[in-house]
Amino acid sequence: MNEADIGEIIRVASTWVLPVLLAITLHEAAHGFAAWKLGDDTAFLQGRVTLNPLKHIDPFGTVILPALLFLLPGSFMFGYAKPVPVNFRRLKHFRRDMMLVAAAGPGTNLALAIISALLLHLLEYAPPSTVEWAFLTLKNSIILNVILAIFNMLPLLPLDGGRVLAGLLPPSLARPFYRTERYGMIILLALIFLLPFIGSQLGVDLNILGWILGPASDYLVQLIVTLTGLKS
Repeated sequence: MNEADIGEIIRVASTWVLPVLLAITLHEAAHGFAAWKLGDDTAFLQGRVTLNPLKHIDPFGTVILPALLFLLPGSFMFGYAKPVPVNFRRLKHFRRDMMLVAAAGPGTNLALAIISALLLHLLEYAPPSTVEWAFLTLKNSIILNVILAIFNMLPLLPLDGGRVLAGLLPPSLARPFYRTERYGMIILLALIFLLPFIGSQLGVDLNILGWILGPASDYLVQLIVTLTGLKS
């Protein structure tokens, strides 16, 4: 690998740094803010209702994992921050507010995707030397935030979609569903790494997340592009 290749990798990576930091930081801050306003000040008292990324960064999930996925061909960009502590029992209306707190994170990612799309309209006023970098950064922000929103709404605990599903299920079904959370991270790691690896060895596409996230994110990105008046 020569200096030109290294320079290109750094340039492309730099267009992901800001989107990753903003997407993950605001996602977690939104959880904390929603919980605070709905009766639980745990995150607020721990200083997690803040836009300071240093309060939310997880060394592996925010730095190492996205870097590994960036370098792996065919991988989608993904990462996570330190989960915001929420005492759901302190919420005013447990089931309803649990769903609202959970939905606040993905909802914020969708808002960031829309804002990024709208900012693309301003590139004609940017200095020519920054247009390409800004375009790639905003484009990556749209894609990343859409993927994070969809991924986090998958109906698995401890993901936000799992919290929403638990709030919708009748108590008789919600209680056994909560018990699946202890296996949630193992399931997610298997979906992200293990199954695609096994599939690559067998010559079979076992990238289940790709089956779900690919078409869903393409559709949602195109919808945002249309709604914000961008050319497809």
